[in-house]
Amino acid sequence: MDVRAAVGALPREPGVYRFRDARGRAMYAGRAVDLRRRVGSYWRDLGDRPHLARMVRAVARIEAVVCDSEHEAAWLERNVLEHRMPPANRVPGGLETPVHIRLDSSAATPGLKVVHLPTPRRDTAWFGPYLGGQRARTTVAALHRAFPLHYTGAALTVAEREMARARGVGPERRDELVGAVRAVLDRDPAAVAALRAELVRRRQAASDEAAYELAGRIQGELEALEWTVAPQRVTVATAYDLDVSGWHEGTLVSFTIRGGRMRDWRQRACSARAAQQHLDATPPPWREFAGRNAVLAATLAAHAGRPARGS
Repeated sequence: MDVRAAVGALPREPGVYRFRDARGRAMYAGRAVDLRRRVGSYWRDLGDRPHLARMVRAVARIEAVVCDSEHEAAWLERNVLEHRMPPANRVPGGLETPVHIRLDSSAATPGLKVVHLPTPRRDTAWFGPYLGGQRARTTVAALHRAFPLHYTGAALTVAEREMARARGVGPERRDELVGAVRAVLDRDPAAVAALRAELVRRRQAASDEAAYELAGRIQGELEALEWTVAPQRVTVATAYDLDVSGWHEGTLVSFTIRGGRMRDWRQRACSARAAQQHLDATPPPWREFAGRNAVLAATLAAHAGRPARGS
């Protein structure tokens, strides 16, 4: 493979990349906010990191998957490394902690909480999983800032009742606020845009009043919100098994989903006729994802001067 040319063919989008040696063995897998920039960094000065320099000299092929968000790329990297960790990787599954957000709509204690594992409970809804407990908690802070659901409960302290009164919030608004929070966590575009605009307004108001610490906190909430509501479907709470495929110019790319987690991908040379059965078995919601990654795989395979080999 003309490795440097392959780097130039990578998109400037989030994704997961994998290096293989001349025998086709996986050497390293990682994630990137910008695939071209991140992968290209391995071919710049690595003088102070001889172990990376040795690995880069042995790279014969680059594979990559484009994801819809940085959050999705983080999940895919985690799943791939937990399924099979290449020798140059040192941390299986990445560093972020998987969490869920619990929405409690009960009359007594409504509100949001970040938890590690969802458990069945009356008057609750669960969202996630998400990677990164701190990001999830900061998102909850943003939601509570805009939608003070926790002040609509019946079990408030005296101080909390005073705060609820000052903010004009009472039990009569509970259903309205539950619906608003649910819409954001369901990634409804209008609801997310409205919350984003409200946080931007509050950040600007804080800055105008020289409350820079508050403005900084709200900026952190905006960043956490973007991570939490970003499109992400390679890891879902519903356990299901599926194989999805895409094909382009002689290259078939197949993704393995087990228990609701996309845990691996493979690519190989394949005729259009042989690929058709795999494409027919791919549900419509996955065809765009698989198709654009097949285009990328075929492009990278072309730089190898030979068809993509099986993984």
